[in-house]
Amino acid sequence: MTGAPRRALFSRLSALYRRMDEAYDTVAGPLGFSCDGCASNCCISHFQHHTRAEWLYLFEGLAALPEDRRQDYLTRAARAVDAARQALSRGEIPRVMCPVNDDGRCGLYAHRLMICRLHGVPHVLIGQGGVREFPGCVRCESLRAASPGAGLMDRTALYRELAAIEMALLGKKWGRLPKVDLTLAEMLVAGPPRF
Repeated sequence: MTGAPRRALFSRLSALYRRMDEAYDTVAGPLGFSCDGCASNCCISHFQHHTRAEWLYLFEGLAALPEDRRQDYLTRAARAVDAARQALSRGEIPRVMCPVNDDGRCGLYAHRLMICRLHGVPHVLIGQGGVREFPGCVRCESLRAASPGAGLMDRTALYRELAAIEMALLGKKWGRLPKVDLTLAEMLVAGPPRF
């Protein structure tokens, strides 16, 4: 996908990301929740991502960086993948810093993926199985315990729109390609998605 269709897809994804940020702020803001100074930084969590659309958009952000910075991120990504594999081989959950984390800040902030945007705050998903509720991170949950009636983020419409964007990207290949189940570091090492 190139040219106008690609720009339209990225515009749609960017608009969805703005909605995600707003939904996050609606829950986090009243709680006074912030990731600043958090000892259990989620950037060392072993998050896996699942869409080629986000993967492609991540590379759009990477391509806009100066060459030396881009190469630094790719080198860090290779090290992160290796460290995660070693931890997994020992039966441990990897706790490896995200390769685009620069002193506690995301170096691809505008292009960060869905889970990076939404992690931390409590949320619900509404589907055929009913309503499923998920807690926030430990820090957010402690703030929430002190604020009875604090809100939850409903991720349902956000996930559906992301799935629709993925379907628009893949067209007739939707459902026929292997599922994506990669960390951000693995995406960077693999290069842009092929479909």
